[in-house]
Amino acid sequence: MRVIRIDTSSATILLTEAPAPKVRDRQTGEIAKDTVSGEALMTVGVVYIDEGESALIQVTIPESGVADGLTVGAPIALPGLVARPWQSVFNGQQRHGIAYRATAVMPGAFSMVEAG
Repeated sequence: MRVIRIDTSSATILLTEAPAPKVRDRQTGEIAKDTVSGEALMTVGVVYIDEGESALIQVTIPESGVADGLTVGAPIALPGLVARPWQSVFNGQQRHGIAYRATAVMPGAFSMVEAG
């Protein structure tokens, strides 16, 4: 499926959940790995605020892209943020959604864009 690049230059992104290993299989506890590099993957919860609207999303990041100094509630930067629509059938039910991925997560700054 298509990968959609997300321009974060005017957005404020706040960390709502600290980085945690992305679990591939909940029954075995297996940690998800990048299909190309084999590196362990992490997830973070964020609130993405742009143009007066907000969304809570989970973003996947390679373990090496998780910077030190992250604080829940503080602004962060997500370089290389992309959205990838997905769909699957699970137990006979059609499921779909959007998966978010970034190359890194690091401390950021509040956007200086005024609310309108």
